[in-house]
Amino acid sequence: MHTVYWILIFLGTFFFMEFMAWFTHKYIMHGFLWSLHKDHHHKDHSSWWERNDLFFVFYALVSIGCFLLWRYEDVWFTLPIGLGILAYGMAYFTVHDIFIHQRFKLFRNANNWYARGIRRAHKMHHKHLGKDHGENFGMLIVPFKYFKK
Repeated sequence: MHTVYWILIFLGTFFFMEFMAWFTHKYIMHGFLWSLHKDHHHKDHSSWWERNDLFFVFYALVSIGCFLLWRYEDVWFTLPIGLGILAYGMAYFTVHDIFIHQRFKLFRNANNWYARGIRRAHKMHHKHLGKDHGENFGMLIVPFKYFKK
């Protein structure tokens, strides 16, 4: 039974992180911490690193905190939570930073139905250069209209 709970917590955390990414993106990144996110919309630097990457660091620290609670305080359910956050972070990084923004030159030729829809949705998000009037703040789950031709 313990394994079933572990898997449910891991999957629940992974899918909850899509909501957290949407919420953080819409209300925090495009809100009071726009100063950290705006360099992602306006390339005002020549560095590979963006101030926006600090959001990734924040969630990595939350995940690490879960691992530490599991390891040193024996709180069993923090391991699947930490792994769910880590797995979502890896998926987000792969889709957003590698596939969409090509920070590493991989997956350039991916052109299936899902890949095209994700690209369209993200392109529509980036057409708004300011913090206001944005659309599509999610990453892995986007409105169906972006998947239509």
